[in-house]
Amino acid sequence: MSRPRIGVIGAGAWAVSAHLPAIRARRDEVDLVAVSGAAANVQRIADMFDCPVASVDYQDVIAADCDAVIVSSPGGVHFLHALRSVDAGAHVLCEKPMTLEPSEAWVLTDAAHTADRHLVVSFGWNFMPMVRDAVRLIHECGIGDLEQLSISMSSQTRELLLNTGSYPDASPESVPEPSTWTDPRLAGGGYGQAQLSHALGLALSLVDERVSDVFAWMSSPAAGGVELHDAISMRFANGAVGTMSGGSAHLGANGNKHHLAVRGIGARGQFLVDVDREAVVVHTDARDIALDLAENSGSYVPSGPVNGFLDLVLGRTTVNPAPGSLGAHTVDVLDAAYRSAREGIPASCSGRW
Repeated sequence: MSRPRIGVIGAGAWAVSAHLPAIRARRDEVDLVAVSGAAANVQRIADMFDCPVASVDYQDVIAADCDAVIVSSPGGVHFLHALRSVDAGAHVLCEKPMTLEPSEAWVLTDAAHTADRHLVVSFGWNFMPMVRDAVRLIHECGIGDLEQLSISMSSQTRELLLNTGSYPDASPESVPEPSTWTDPRLAGGGYGQAQLSHALGLALSLVDERVSDVFAWMSSPAAGGVELHDAISMRFANGAVGTMSGGSAHLGANGNKHHLAVRGIGARGQFLVDVDREAVVVHTDARDIALDLAENSGSYVPSGPVNGFLDLVLGRTTVNPAPGSLGAHTVDVLDAAYRSAREGIPASCSGRW
């Protein structure tokens, strides 16, 4: 086959930090043909990565006859950019949150399925060997029907969400645009959309149940700002219950690792997946198994989603650890959480899975 033509819509801070370097590292296999982004930076970024087409208009990326498109624009326009790309015949890697509205997420998922195009959501931990092995082990061992799930996450996003600084993985060549993270029209919210989307993408890949109802509290210490902290209760369709907490941690003098842990209890056993402590443990009535993991096995790898996506496009794998249906369910849960926090009452998810 000819080398796939790759386009990037939204060549901003994260694309420069993660997506574009990963594409450049595979320039013997794929061709980067077009990028779109802000007028102040897009030509410089295109020159940096030897891309022939640089534009402020995302439609110029689609017009470049791309086989695959990476959508890393602000969350509020993911649906438009991803759907237009699928309609043009491209496979799509979409940054998280996949969309802000559940109905749009499911429309996009259905469109990709109908067009027989890969739709991948950029849940980076899902592509890591540690998590892939955890999914396999949990399903092989079997913990029975899910009864309880707890998700805990904190990460260094406080300065970013307060518009007082950046985040540790930001590229020095391209500082994040604050509105991408803190303008509700573009971001849809604060810590939930920015980080708990990752946590949900991981947690819901470990269990085979969907969330049906949510009750949430959210804390915004800065007056008028997006939320920094989240406390969310969940009920699953099978009657299981769960909790999810998220906190915007400080950068710290020397930095600190992301904390992300998921614990599940079923009718016949339980599991722990802790990326901070590099731990994967499954306990059942029959046996206890702990994976032997190297130090930093759980550290986030920014290139993971792009490399997994390119392997799908190139036909080197058929495994998609972060499909559109998973992304859409995370959108469902977060949308219900934000509605619940605003209204002070439980909120239901759409019911699809």
